[in-house]
Amino acid sequence: MIKSFINYPGGKYKLLPQLRNHFPNDYDRFVDLFAGSAVVSTNLAMENSDIFAYDINKYLIGLLQYVQGSEYDEMMLNIINIIDEFELSDTLERGYDFYGANSTAGLASINKQSYVNLRKKFNTQLGTGFVNQDVLYTLIVFGFNNQLRFNKAGKFNNPVGKRDFNEKMREKLRQFKVRVDELNIQFERSDFRDVDVDEPNTFFYVDPPYLITTAVYNENGGWSPEDEYDLLAYLDRIHESGNRFALSNVFSMKGRTNDILVDWVAQHADQYVVFHLNKSYANANYQTDENSGTTDEVLVVNY
Repeated sequence: MIKSFINYPGGKYKLLPQLRNHFPNDYDRFVDLFAGSAVVSTNLAMENSDIFAYDINKYLIGLLQYVQGSEYDEMMLNIINIIDEFELSDTLERGYDFYGANSTAGLASINKQSYVNLRKKFNTQLGTGFVNQDVLYTLIVFGFNNQLRFNKAGKFNNPVGKRDFNEKMREKLRQFKVRVDELNIQFERSDFRDVDVDEPNTFFYVDPPYLITTAVYNENGGWSPEDEYDLLAYLDRIHESGNRFALSNVFSMKGRTNDILVDWVAQHADQYVVFHLNKSYANANYQTDENSGTTDEVLVVNY
């Protein structure tokens, strides 16, 4: 199992072994309807299948396409040049002592101004319609929790983080690049409603924003009850087409219940099966105090 080069809230890396136990292995097409960091697509999709990874986030898809279409050595060179140009830290090359810092305290105070300058450059270019993928990825590397985060005005707004382009981050990028090159995978930007359900022998993995949680990917009103209803109707159409799906979601979290989902599952009790997964979000990067308490994470399948 490999990690993605992007740290995406709600990512399924820790759940991969459990998901794998419930996934079929006799399909021709694998559709990852809400790809996120693509950790499921790149780890669990069968290598001989056609893999389609969709997401509505244009910056996310752009980064995935960038990594897929670039040479690893070229990406590395571009990132190192940016680090040098903006005088960001390089502890892999120079160590923490060079900067008068240590791993425990981190590098936020060292990199803050350089990071702000780099972020300003990216947002200025973004205002002209140009997305500099090298700069964006560097911002993710040096940003808080390595997150891909934009505000309502469409500007990248993640603050500086404690780490830099260390060995761990470089290895994650390398491993992800190697894996993507091994697969027949396409990254495409699309709303889930526009993805065809009728292509025969397709398996859909569906990991939408969770209605009852607040995270980076849905903090700007990105997922509503109407979206939830539309998605559940979409899953019903997949079932009617004869194809299979597996839906990741949560029934309840910190005293909140997704009644829309729970009711839908109850209405289809004779068609859909629910598996309760062993996952706590105690270490997830949610903005509210929802990260405490027990989470009832589920996988709903129609097979």
